Amino acid sequence: MTSLADVRLLPEHADHDLAIAEIAEEAFGPGRFARAAERVREMAPHDRSLSFVAELGGTIIASVRLTPIRVGEVDCLFLGPLAVRPAYKNKGVGKALMRLCAETARERGETTILLVGDPPYYAPLGYRPIPPGDVTLPGPVDQRRLLILDLIGSAGKSLSGAVTARPVATEARSSG
Repeated sequence: MTSLADVRLLPEHADHDLAIAEIAEEAFGPGRFARAAERVREMAPHDRSLSFVAELGGTIIASVRLTPIRVGEVDCLFLGPLAVRPAYKNKGVGKALMRLCAETARERGETTILLVGDPPYYAPLGYRPIPPGDVTLPGPVDQRRLLILDLIGSAGKSLSGAVTARPVATEARSSG
């Protein structure tokens, strides 16, 4: 691969959907549909304005998505999938996408990101384990892989309860 400097990180667009699906298939295979994380993603659509792709020479090589959720009574985001084409793994592309989506979410006023993943990969990015039993997903999950990133202070300490869809905000209507 050429250097990471040659990779462009771009906001996700509907035109990227097919490439993202292919990358997820390569990274996780058909078993991904049986995971608790997939049940979370079925609850609500991801937020394209907080989701990004990595492009190299006109080809999408990686993606990351954030989905607005609620844990108990607290709004937060659920990360995933983060997927990188095999030829580009261990080059820093995934971590660059993770930093970008976290910073964008922080700028938008989000407070917390939740994910299911490998602690050794995500810990250097600031993710920490959640105390077992504090958060429940719609399906079985290895509690040691349930991680959180505080975007503002220690916002994640207030997370407790079941993961559900975040209610959609509606704009106030003005009367004519």
